[in-house]
Amino acid sequence: MNGVEGIEEAGLRRLIERFYARVRVDELLGPLFNDAVHDWPDHLQKLADFWSSVMLTSGRYKGTPLAAHLKHKDRITPAMFERWLALWRETTDAHMSPEAAAALQAKAARIAQSLQLAVLPPVRRTPVPSVPYRSTAAFDEITLPAALRVEHRLKSGVWGVIEVIEGALKFSAGGQADGIVLTAPCSRLILPDQAHRVEPIGAMRMRVHFYDHLPRATARGVQEFGAIGLQPVGQGLA
Repeated sequence: MNGVEGIEEAGLRRLIERFYARVRVDELLGPLFNDAVHDWPDHLQKLADFWSSVMLTSGRYKGTPLAAHLKHKDRITPAMFERWLALWRETTDAHMSPEAAAALQAKAARIAQSLQLAVLPPVRRTPVPSVPYRSTAAFDEITLPAALRVEHRLKSGVWGVIEVIEGALKFSAGGQADGIVLTAPCSRLILPDQAHRVEPIGAMRMRVHFYDHLPRATARGVQEFGAIGLQPVGQGLA
C-alpha cells in the first residue's frame, strides 16, 4: 500500500513520460538511451510498471533492471548516473508534491547506488563511515540560522540529514511553496544540489548532519533511508 501522499498510477505515468522526454534530448544521456531503446512506447510502459512496483507495490514489473544495464556497461559512466539523478530531481520537484518528490528522489538515489556498484568498474575505496563527517550544533526556533530559513542547496556530492529533536518544522524542497511537517523524533534526507528550506513551527530543536555518501544506519540512530526518506529516528528499515 502506498503511504506517500501524491503518488498514484496516473501521476507516475505522466512523470515518466515527462522525464524521459528530457532524457531523450539530453546531450549526455540521449545518445545512449536512444541507441538502447528501439520501441519507446513499450519502454515507457515498462518503466511505468517498474515505478508502480517500487512505489505502490503493485507487482506489475517482471523485468530485471540490472541485466538491462549490464548490456551497456561499456558506455555507462559515473557522470551519467549523476546527470540522470539531476534530471530526475528537477522533474519530480516540478511535477510532484514535495513529499512525493522527496520519496521518489530518495528511492532513485538508492537504486542508482546499487546499479553503480554492479555496472561500473570496481575502484579501491576506503570503508564508508557510518557517521556523518560533520554535524551542526542543535538549533532552536530562535538560533536557527537565517540561511537555513531561505532556499539553499548542499554542494554536489554532499548528502544531508535534518534531524528534528523536539517540536516540529516545515520542510520545503524544489522551490515549492507547500512543504511537509516534520514532527520529532524524525529525520529527513536531503540530496546533493536539492533546493530546500526549513521553517520552525513553534518551539523546536533540530540539527543537520552532512555525509559524503548516501547515508546508512549510524550508531546515533539516523536510519538508512528507504522509499520515502522520512522515518522516525531509531526505527530502522527492513
